[in-house]
Amino acid sequence: MAFYLTCILLVGACCAYSDAAVRFANYYANHMVLQKAPAQAHIWGTGGAVGQSVTVVMDGKTVATLAANDAGVWEVLLPATVAGGPHNISVTSNGTTVSLRDVLFGDVWICSGQSNMEYSMNGIQNYSALVTTAMQRNNLRIFRLDHNAVNRPTKEPAIVFTWQAPGQDWQTDYFSAVCLIFAIELSQNLTQPFGMVETNWGGTPVEAWSSPEALAACPQQKKKRAMDPNLPSVLYNGMIAPILPMTIFGAIWYQGESNAGRPHLYACQFKAMISDWRTKFHQASKNQTSNMFPFGFVQLAPFRNTTIKAGFSDIRWAQTAEYGYVPNPTLTNVFMAVAMDLPDYDSPQGSIHPRYKEDIAARLALGARGVAYGQKNIDYQGPFPTRFSLTGQRMTIEYDNGNSDIAIRTTNGFEICCGPTESQVCQATGWIAAPISGHGPTSVTLDNSGCHGNSHIVAGVRYAWEESPCDFKKCAVYGLGTNLPAPPFVKNAPFN
Repeated sequence: MAFYLTCILLVGACCAYSDAAVRFANYYANHMVLQKAPAQAHIWGTGGAVGQSVTVVMDGKTVATLAANDAGVWEVLLPATVAGGPHNISVTSNGTTVSLRDVLFGDVWICSGQSNMEYSMNGIQNYSALVTTAMQRNNLRIFRLDHNAVNRPTKEPAIVFTWQAPGQDWQTDYFSAVCLIFAIELSQNLTQPFGMVETNWGGTPVEAWSSPEALAACPQQKKKRAMDPNLPSVLYNGMIAPILPMTIFGAIWYQGESNAGRPHLYACQFKAMISDWRTKFHQASKNQTSNMFPFGFVQLAPFRNTTIKAGFSDIRWAQTAEYGYVPNPTLTNVFMAVAMDLPDYDSPQGSIHPRYKEDIAARLALGARGVAYGQKNIDYQGPFPTRFSLTGQRMTIEYDNGNSDIAIRTTNGFEICCGPTESQVCQATGWIAAPISGHGPTSVTLDNSGCHGNSHIVAGVRYAWEESPCDFKKCAVYGLGTNLPAPPFVKNAPFN
């Protein structure tokens, strides 16, 4: 698209900086958000002769005097600064001064993934009203990296546009809808500024966003020969590695469609990528970004309006490290937005790109409030089964240990697999419908009469195990007070 060709800034990793005038790295700019206290914001730049003194001043007060290293790079941790602003920051070396103005301190979030994270604000129905809301907040800033697939980690990123407040302009038009609406939702309940960094590329697999170290933690796939954005590590190199020195608060992620054929591998790769990002952001920011920073993701939305039992359903399970919920013992400090009940088969950009990003962002923001910000009494998850019991041809499933009331919107969505014994292995096929025959305030009862004859034992039960399991907000089980959908699950015998 033409807008990608505007304002692109790219500096190669191999460049020498020692003969250049002092400057900030290209992603530190006017109107930006730096990470607030208790963390210290890490900033860096280049220029000046090796060993040349560099003085850093914030709001008229010298906060550091240091020297550039052998590569002509200087870096500093600013004093921990409470949320708010604006602040001015300047750097002086060898008679040259460069400055940043209108800098806010708040929480910096990375927004990454493939095309549903890239899906822009102007593609949603109430776009104008949301932009107006974003403009009225006065504490939101957006920044977008450009596509950049490279073989080696880069020092500075390619940039579509640098930091700015949302406005009635092309930059906001083409900014990630999930990313900006997530910030709008958070700003309704949290007062600090939010800096939203968009770095994504449609149609790309998780391997491209993973470092070689993360990929080494999981079974290896054959490498492709041609250079493209699907190659292992190329987007990590060009679109994650350059921003690792930023002190950030957290990340949100919408990806998985491109890995739908490899769910078991994805369960490993997703966990490995999260862990690796946490480690590398922590190290590159001089230990200021938490090595357990909060990570949110969107569980895949529906795609085609037909019955397909594999692919997306398997990836949804893999996204939770095969627990069905987050946080869990494998994915700690992780939250998700369930989106399987938001089909949009008439979307102008194809049914794989649902327009209902407001619902997705609102659900993500609830998860962030509960997990990332630790707010109490936030119901940020849909109901999840905690007890199964079999009596004759009935199975009762209790949710949330009986502590949360549920709402039933349809009797469809549950399936069972049958066998001569409980040890029957439930394959991808062989599941039959088990409709809801009744329910209580916190439980559902399924009709298991489909298991009979030589295969009369229920060996497994699963829920919403389809690419597109229900009509819009019409899956079977929701939280009564929250309207949040219960996520898909699969459970093998024994049950009692």
